[in-house]
Amino acid sequence: MTDAPTSPDAPATIPGTGDMLCFALYSANHAMTRLYRPLLQPLGLTYPQYLVLVALWSQDERRVGALGEELGLDTNTLTPLLKRMAEAGLITRRRSAEDERVVTVALTDKGRALQAEAEKITACVFRATGLSVGELADLRDRIGTLERRISDSL
Repeated sequence: MTDAPTSPDAPATIPGTGDMLCFALYSANHAMTRLYRPLLQPLGLTYPQYLVLVALWSQDERRVGALGEELGLDTNTLTPLLKRMAEAGLITRRRSAEDERVVTVALTDKGRALQAEAEKITACVFRATGLSVGELADLRDRIGTLERRISDSL
């Protein structure tokens, strides 16, 4: 890890939690997870499983490595998650005939069918934020920029 950059705008003391960006992001993440939990429960999905489905709905038949990269999940975390999803009949897992180390996952009909339900979830989450589409897009983009800058500094 590199030394923290010095800036004339940087605070000289550690702020309280209410003034910390990291705490605001942490709290917002927990609130978002609490929002999704009851929406996903009737579908029998956890939030990470939902994210896998969202990624596959946008592009089906993906290598596990590419999926993990998109979702920011290590193979050690993703593999058991995908195994449970395959057991639930949401996805299939297939090893490459050319290279057994490569595993491809794809949606089943059951996994594809959940996409219609997910559209309802998206609408509920949108309403709960109280933000406009433009405001949400701006917030998402700014958080993405923040994440990239922090990752690049590590």
